[in-house]
Formats: sequence, structure tokens, C-alpha cells
Amino acid sequence: MSATMNTPSTIPDTADAAAHAGVHPSMTASRATWFGQPRGLTVLFLTEMWERFSFYGMSALLVYYMTKQLHFTQADASLVYGLYTGGVFLTPIAGGYLADRWLGRRLAIVIGGSLMAVGHFALSWEALFYPSLVLIALGNGLFLPNLPSQVGDLYAEDDPRRGGAYNVYYVGVNLGGLIAPLVCGTLGEVYGWHWGFGAAGVGMCVGLGIYLLGGRHLPQDRLRETSARAANAASPDAAGFAGSTTAMGSVDGNARRKPGAAAIVVPLLLVALSVMVFRSAYAHSGNTLALWADTSVDLHAFGFAIPVTWVQSLNPLFVFLFTPLLIRAWRRAAVKGREPAPVRKMAIGAAGVATAYLLLAAMAAMSDGKPVSGLLLVVFFAVYTIGELYILPVGLGLFARLAPSGMGATVIAAWFLAAFAGNLLSGVVGRAWEWLGPAGFFVLLAALATTSALALLALTPMLKKLEA
Repeated sequence: MSATMNTPSTIPDTADAAAHAGVHPSMTASRATWFGQPRGLTVLFLTEMWERFSFYGMSALLVYYMTKQLHFTQADASLVYGLYTGGVFLTPIAGGYLADRWLGRRLAIVIGGSLMAVGHFALSWEALFYPSLVLIALGNGLFLPNLPSQVGDLYAEDDPRRGGAYNVYYVGVNLGGLIAPLVCGTLGEVYGWHWGFGAAGVGMCVGLGIYLLGGRHLPQDRLRETSARAANAASPDAAGFAGSTTAMGSVDGNARRKPGAAAIVVPLLLVALSVMVFRSAYAHSGNTLALWADTSVDLHAFGFAIPVTWVQSLNPLFVFLFTPLLIRAWRRAAVKGREPAPVRKMAIGAAGVATAYLLLAAMAAMSDGKPVSGLLLVVFFAVYTIGELYILPVGLGLFARLAPSGMGATVIAAWFLAAFAGNLLSGVVGRAWEWLGPAGFFVLLAALATTSALALLALTPMLKKLEA
């Protein structure tokens, strides 16, 4: 790839010619490829990988830093964690609007990435802890909705590669999430917290550098365009999950007349409320579960003490392993007419996460105060990730697909607001950890996820009518 990058590019000239001819420059630029895809996809892939490296590297250390270095109580650390992760889902709504109306996507990404880098580096000073979290959340709001929104503009409308482009992009999201705890977590635990946060800041700078150097391969900004497509591709986790919505949701290529806006929005809001409840349980893998893994799980293997932050790499690892298998299984089921409806899939996902937490509750109850096997966490994250893949990307795809005409951005904003409220609620729920104990607390999380599953099942007939 480096040899190709040293070759002078002709894209700017051809893009200008295309603009005069009335063709969008991205369609012409997509003819120059790396690995059979537009060169811009590689630029966006690597930028997102390093941005996610910085984001998840810092997140893997956050709850440990608060409890061990800043001496927060568990309840306060859980609440701050929930506030921070909730804010991460709230700021992209404003960030996408600012970029569409005034800043443009490129400037928004540069400003957002710079704010996040400064926030990561500022964590080296304990007195700047809260301002650092605010900077990272604000920077994420500008960065998150605007980078993936450029993927679709790299392709012509009828380009057969377009459908799988976000799946390729999604690999970058999870690759950064997989590597981050291994690097930043190890540096933070072994050499000091600030080394881990510094590494996260360096990762963000690398991502920005790639984006700026590869700018000539990216589509031009178009201000005041609707932000529906941007939001459709903009989730953390979901974020990240937006890349798989095409492949992981049911797709019907036949044009249909949709019901009235009210008939669509009300059921989707009920789904959003169910997802909010689900997230209040789901969002504990980096919070209370991380604290429990540090004190109650045997993380020794082959005579080697595994850093506890490495546990956070299990989720993206299983996303890599299970996503292709689920896509293949759902496609086969669709061919046979047996693919579950999207809301039923989401209910299955919530039930899967509930099952994962019940497994933890049983093991915690039977441990009799002794450390449980680290293999338990491997099994937990396997079940947890399958459940996650059934609900989050499918739900985002459902919202994007059913959004009434002219309300795409508003409906996707409701999805983000559900994520914000759910993560915020998870911080409040986390305050029950100390008085319920591990077993009781994991049962509580399982009960919340089960409540969400039952609510989604009850909504299935209503949503089926909308998609019929």
C-alpha cells in the first residue's frame, strides 16, 4: 500500500472534471482503488480504527483509574462512568447538526479529533479529570456522526460494492476496540495510568494524521444535506454497529407505501424505551463487571498474570468471530422464509444478555468467596456478544428503515437518545452493587434485560404490521 501512496494521484483533476459534468466527485474517485475498494475507504477505515483505539483504550482504564487512583467509591465511579458513556451518545446529535449546517464534515472531524486528543492527554493531570471527560465527549460528538457518513459518498448509487462497504468499515471499529485494551490497558496497569491515557491520545493523533494526509481520496463536503445517512452510520457500539445494519437487519428491496408518521413513530418510541431498559443492564461490561473481574476472577493462565483491562478485548474479539456466522445463518433463514422479524431478533438478543448475566450470578453465588475461573468471563462474553449482535445493529437498522419520509434524522436521534438514557440509567443502577452484592446485582441486570425482552416481544405484532 505504501508504494501506491507514493504514486501521484489524479483524483483532484478527475473530480473537477466530474463536477463540471454534473457527476458527484466521489463516483469518479471510486474508480481508483486499493484492495478493490475506493482508496477513501482505506483512509476512513484506518482513521476510525485509531479513533476507536483511543476511545476504548481510555474507557478500559477509566473505572480502575477512578477507584484506584482518584479513590472514588464504587457507587460514585459507576455513576460517573454512566454519565460519561451516556454523554458520548448524546453529543453526536448536536455534532451531526453542526457539521451539516455550518462546519462541514471534514472540519468537524478535525475539531472533534483534536478535542479528544487534548482530553486524553489532559487526563495526565488529576485536577483536569472532569474537564477531560467533557472534552472527549464533545469531541466524540463532532467526530462520530461525520466520519462514517462519508463512506456511502465514495460509491455511485448502483455500485455493487456499496452494500458491503460499511461491513468493511465496521472491522476498523472493532479492530481498534480489540487492540486498545491490550496496549493502553497494559501501559496503564504496568507503567502508570497516565502512560495508558497518553497512548490513547497518541492513537487519536495518528488517526487525525491519516485523515488529513488521505483527504484527497475523500468525497467533498455538502453542507445542509440531511443528516439521516450520517446518523444511520454513527453508533458506538453502536456506533460501531451501524456498519453492520445492512447485513444484519432484514432487507426488503421492494418499495412499499409506509403508514402515516404517527403510526410509525409511536411504535418506534416504544421500542426505544425497551432498548433504554436493555442498555441499563448491557452497559456494565466496562463498569461494575470490570470491577468484579479485578477482585473476584482468577486471571492467571500458563503462569502468566493477565492484565484485567485485557478482559475488555473479549467483546470486540467475539464480534469479529460471530458476525459472519450470524449473517450467514440469517441469510439462509431468509431464503427459507424463516428469518425472525427484526423486533423478535431484538427480543432474542435481550434474552441472550439476560442469560449471560444469570450465568455470572450463578457462578458468583457458588464461588463461596473464592476467585472464579477466568474461563467464566470468556463464556460470559461469548453469550453476551451474541445477544448484543441480535439487538443493537438490528435495532438501528429497523429505525433507519422505518423512518417516515423527512424524519430520518429525528428518528435516528431517538435511537441515540435511548442509548444516552440507557447508559445514564446504568450508572444509577450501578450504585446498587455494594448493597446487593455480585450475585444479587447480576440477577438485577438479568431482570432488566428480561423486562426489555418481554416488552420487545409484546411489540412484535405491532411492528410486523408496519413492515408488512
